[in-house]
Amino acid sequence: MPTLRYGIVGGGFITGFQLRALCAVRGIEVAGLVSRRPPTQLAEYVRRQGLGEGRIFDSIRDMAPHVDVIVLFAPNFARVAHVEEVVDAVKAGSRLKGIICEKPLARNLAEARRMIRLVEEAGLRHIYFENQLHMKTLQSVRAQMGAVIGAMGPPLLVRSGEEHSGPHNAWFWDPVRQGGGVMSDMGCHCLAVGWYALTPPGKPAMFLQPQSIFADLSLLKWGQPRWRKQLIERFGVDYAQTPAEDFATGLVNFKNPESGRLAKAQFSVSWMYDKQGLRLSLDGLGAGYAFEMNTLRSPLELFIGDEAAQGVADSESALEKSTASRGLLAVQPNEADLYGYTDENVDAREALLTGRPPLLDWHYGLEIVRLTMAAYLSAERRTTIDLTDPHTSAELENYVPLIQQGRGRDVFPPSAYS
Repeated sequence: MPTLRYGIVGGGFITGFQLRALCAVRGIEVAGLVSRRPPTQLAEYVRRQGLGEGRIFDSIRDMAPHVDVIVLFAPNFARVAHVEEVVDAVKAGSRLKGIICEKPLARNLAEARRMIRLVEEAGLRHIYFENQLHMKTLQSVRAQMGAVIGAMGPPLLVRSGEEHSGPHNAWFWDPVRQGGGVMSDMGCHCLAVGWYALTPPGKPAMFLQPQSIFADLSLLKWGQPRWRKQLIERFGVDYAQTPAEDFATGLVNFKNPESGRLAKAQFSVSWMYDKQGLRLSLDGLGAGYAFEMNTLRSPLELFIGDEAAQGVADSESALEKSTASRGLLAVQPNEADLYGYTDENVDAREALLTGRPPLLDWHYGLEIVRLTMAAYLSAERRTTIDLTDPHTSAELENYVPLIQQGRGRDVFPPSAYS
């Protein structure tokens, strides 16, 4: 089997999670790693698991001649600079097969369009990583209900959610560096899942046409004095000065271009879910059928009493974003596979080694950025945004949400952060 050599940029949480996924993927080796701080532990993990050489490089330009594809797992605020460095490496002679970018593609449409223009001018193939579209549960729904959908029509309403108690790293909490709050961080997942779950099997990911979006963004928990203090002490981020949303919900209307029928995707995301840990949920309704998914439903449960809990060092070994190490715990034996990380890497390998299109490219990622920006605009104006209006489309091209500008105090009432 031919091997695809990854050159990974970024040394944070998502890189570690992706490396766990790669343990179950044949035909990919991790040839190089680049990070602001030397990713020594990640490199050791790569070698220990037999994933590749895991050589640490000083820069993307130094790494590029030794790999086949650059994989961007670094923070959002570094996206454009990293793409520029990749393109410079190609111009200097590196023969890359392509470039992969973790969600979200960019913080706003201007950044996204610049990234696409740069890589396409350099002749690079591009793949967008949205792991949840590769989840076996979602793919199984589409496969097993294909005949029903063919007879009764595609789903009419889907509701997707993602919730946990908050991110691991400081930059996620900083709305300027991250691009917003939970809508930017996790809303992009739910927008993609809702769109895809409504799409008839056999049709491309962008078959349905977004028509309108309404969103409501709130700062409910992390602006309260106790939790605001915790953010300052742990991450150096002050939500009294630059607040961001910790809850977002909304509704997107999509049009089927063949039938003209409308379908709806509702989304809800939060950084306030102080329960077992990360929860992904999805349910859908069609004419005469329905489906439902909840990742906290596990075939394995553990109960840990107070005394036994003293020996539990890492509750996240059981479940991502777990908030407890005692009581009744949900355990997911293979989270990387459950959440779709394994299969998105398989898709990337096949696309780059065979030449077939990937499930998602950066043009899809750009459309998710556009929907995210429209959600922020809707929340600012407290109205539904018409995505078919040419003036609105032109406005979104250069729009930067107030929260992303660090002006969240202009969006939320003072009671939310005082």
